[in-house]
Amino acid sequence: MVVSPGVSTLCENPDEVFLDVAKLLLTYADNILRYPNEEKYRSIRIGNPTFSTKLLPIKGAVECLFEMGFEEAETHLVFPGSASVEQLKLIRESIAAERDQRLCGGQPEQLPQPASSSVSPQEPAAPASLPTMPSPSQVSSLESSMSFFVTLQTNFQHVMLYENAELQEKARVLIPYQELSYAAQVKLKQAEEVDPECKFGKEDLLVLELLNWFKKDFFSWVDCLPCSHCGGPTQTSGALSPTADDLRWGAQRVESHYCQTCQLSTRFPRYNNPEKLLETRRGRCGEWANCFTLCCRALGLEARYVWDSTDHVWTEVYSVSLCRWIHCDSCENACDKPLMYEIGWEKKLAYILAFSKDQVVDVTWRYSCKHPEVLSRRTRVQEAWLLRTINGLNAVRQQSLSPERKNELLERLLVELVEFISPKKPKPGELGSRISGSLAWRTVRGETGGTVSGTLSQASQYVFTPTEKEKSERLFHLRYIANKDQYCRVSNNNEVIKGWELCVWRKESVCRKVENDWQMVYIARTEGSSLGRVSWKFSFAPEKMKIKAMSVMASGQTFHSGKVSWCLRSGQNTAEFSGDGRMQSFPSLSGSSEIIIEAELSGGEGESSWQHSQLFRQSLNETEESSFEILIHLDDA
Repeated sequence: MVVSPGVSTLCENPDEVFLDVAKLLLTYADNILRYPNEEKYRSIRIGNPTFSTKLLPIKGAVECLFEMGFEEAETHLVFPGSASVEQLKLIRESIAAERDQRLCGGQPEQLPQPASSSVSPQEPAAPASLPTMPSPSQVSSLESSMSFFVTLQTNFQHVMLYENAELQEKARVLIPYQELSYAAQVKLKQAEEVDPECKFGKEDLLVLELLNWFKKDFFSWVDCLPCSHCGGPTQTSGALSPTADDLRWGAQRVESHYCQTCQLSTRFPRYNNPEKLLETRRGRCGEWANCFTLCCRALGLEARYVWDSTDHVWTEVYSVSLCRWIHCDSCENACDKPLMYEIGWEKKLAYILAFSKDQVVDVTWRYSCKHPEVLSRRTRVQEAWLLRTINGLNAVRQQSLSPERKNELLERLLVELVEFISPKKPKPGELGSRISGSLAWRTVRGETGGTVSGTLSQASQYVFTPTEKEKSERLFHLRYIANKDQYCRVSNNNEVIKGWELCVWRKESVCRKVENDWQMVYIARTEGSSLGRVSWKFSFAPEKMKIKAMSVMASGQTFHSGKVSWCLRSGQNTAEFSGDGRMQSFPSLSGSSEIIIEAELSGGEGESSWQHSQLFRQSLNETEESSFEILIHLDDA
């Protein structure tokens, strides 16, 4: 009989200790097998004295429970309906066989009949003799190790959901893959034109498109749900009991969002099953990372779920072109900005672990440039224990992998280790504060960073240059449609580019806002910022052309004391204009070979001042109406 690592570890205990704990483990397993439809037999309360004093301290005992299929659920370990009964039987039979061998070589025990035991899994019968009780300090250390082990095992088991072929297909149906793929191909071509030695692959740019789509079009953030009766604002007011359906989808916790007007509570189950999240499409960082990681796997991207002990989660995607793992935070639409948490959000990091179908890796050091400080905070478990436990989990998971795959994983890990110890300095894009969640929510969590206003993004820097068609016809014509969030390059066969940020030259503290209740969309300052800027750049000099005539239409709207200022810049020449939705000409810029159009947002009153200056405000129900339009006639330089 094949003996699992957990059972092997359990067998290292002396006979008396092994036999006592084996009796408990067999009781748990037998009750599930005997009463498969009884929920009470499928859970073990972690605070149960029998569990915490007679099983928890025993080497290999908890590992056996997880190998049987138990998972963490708040204050209990549960055997979920999706767990394999055959796996449970396999571990049970291994323990029973070892027990019978120690009891003078008897034959392995058959499953007991229903009347043979009445022991409940909540309070199993005490063994005849007990192992030596640990000291209080040992108990504290064991409880900490147990809690950490449960976190490791639970997340490691959870990511296997992303490998379900049917679930991946459900996600693929919802993802506009062709559109995202085309946009990625366009951006790759643009990148290669700027830098012929560009190392990015199409897959890398597909990740950027997927992040952008997920943030703007698919998932929504929840601080408090609108009242289910009147649609008005609510406030969080404690927890509600989960229903059977909530529990079915992994919602052990249900928030109550209370409406003062109606005096009614709206339920917000915190679903942990990514299949349910494909339907609800809302939540906070846990739901976002959970569902986004599934979407990555659905598109064939090698992805892993990243857990941070300071209460955040995100995704990493492996870049074949760059030969490294890339940080992706779907809440923030952020890619390859690993120091944003420690530097931008000022988080006090300690443990960050990445979970994939093949392995778990301690990736803390990717996300920190202050290693001594982080190390001083890693006090929950001993480093040697953590390394040994991670290696043990990986050994079990990788048993069925081919030698080639194991070598590939080892080579990647070695590359990561070199990355971890390499000196790091934060990039400009990692200096800003968090944008997801309300300002109050971010303030409570200590994630507003050193400055709320944010910093200049260096990530865009897109420059429009004429295509062959535009050169031959001496015409450049671009439109932006806000409710579709897409550019239409009319002069280049109506080429469509999805996402306002993709064609931006510079942006500072601005974001796209969708108001589903009012059915409106616009670009505004990020919450809490006093000033926002965004600009677009057009260059014709590389093609030895210049502007013959130029017209621009832009729209802006202000409320209270909000202000929007527009200008065009070319060298030392600057022309201000109003964003009133009219097409305006600029003869003074004739002869220029490069132009920048910039909008500045400021002013407003109160906590909502950031919303009081808006660009391109448009109804979600309007179609094909331009919010921003540029028409340039060209001539030879």
